[in-house]
Amino acid sequence: MTTYFIRRFLLIVPTFLGVTLLVFLLTRVVPGGPLERLLLEASMAGAEGSASQTTDFGSHGRGPLSEEQIQEYSEYFGFDKNPFHAYVLWLGKLLVFDLGISTKYDEPVWKEIRSRLPVSIFYGVATLILTYGVCIPLGIVKAIKHKTVFDNVSSILVFTGYAIPSYVVAIALLTTFAAGLDWFPLRGFVSSHFHTLSFFGKVLDIFHHAVLPLIAYVAGSFAFMTMLMKNSLMDNLAADYVRTAVAKGLHFRSAVFNHALRNSLIPIATSFGNNLSLIIAGSFLIEFIFNINGFGLLGFNSLVNRDYPVVMGIVVISSLLFMIGNILSDICVAIVDPRVKFGADGSNQ
Repeated sequence: MTTYFIRRFLLIVPTFLGVTLLVFLLTRVVPGGPLERLLLEASMAGAEGSASQTTDFGSHGRGPLSEEQIQEYSEYFGFDKNPFHAYVLWLGKLLVFDLGISTKYDEPVWKEIRSRLPVSIFYGVATLILTYGVCIPLGIVKAIKHKTVFDNVSSILVFTGYAIPSYVVAIALLTTFAAGLDWFPLRGFVSSHFHTLSFFGKVLDIFHHAVLPLIAYVAGSFAFMTMLMKNSLMDNLAADYVRTAVAKGLHFRSAVFNHALRNSLIPIATSFGNNLSLIIAGSFLIEFIFNINGFGLLGFNSLVNRDYPVVMGIVVISSLLFMIGNILSDICVAIVDPRVKFGADGSNQ
């Protein structure tokens, strides 16, 4: 098993290079990049007689950019080089933890990402705790009380929530409980007077703002995790080893929690590591609706504004988290089910 995990970690390097190279090349061929956007803004400024724009290179005045300015900006954005050469240079900076400068915010990419990570981590971890903390017990109860009134009613509620997209849930919550009843704030992660509050006041303010977004976050994966837990436990309750244990006099509750439950957690453990990237990435739609300045919204805005350094920074973090999450999933499966052995070819045995 140790050899398997070492090989998995070593595969992170070529996989990471392939993903980042593909995305980097796409940023070079997709039209409407930062240079084209700058030329358009300069042309519109000249046509409307607006005030001159100031950048790192100074004021370029009104009207279209000159050839020298275009060449200067091309060198600044790295578009004057061969795409593969530019990728090697970007990769060299990455090795020293330099993600470049944002073309939209004119700030280091890592600074922009770091300022939004606490918000996304908070919502990601809270969503993960709520999802597993509610779905696993609910799935267990539904499996034990299969075809009862509780199971039927809860299934209706669960599948109703599953059928409605999370962003629709977010809009409904926002219009009803924030705009309509004024029970919760309309936007933001904290209040404008957050810095004047006491410690407990700050905690309450954060959770007051987080109630509606967290409900919208959980709504997306709530039904899937609940039904996965229920179906997995029902399959194990119908297995011969559980029926044999009950027939020999073992109490049904002991058969459920001491025998069937552990095996039923294997599918849950399989998907646990993959949620690591979701903790950081979040949902840009929910962040956009509630105006939460998190990691997901930053990624969405960077794509819209063709802020390629930020896009590449997000790809770096997301791809690494996804690959590490896959390895964590295997580790979770091995912990839950010690019978699992990984062969030399990486297959489960």
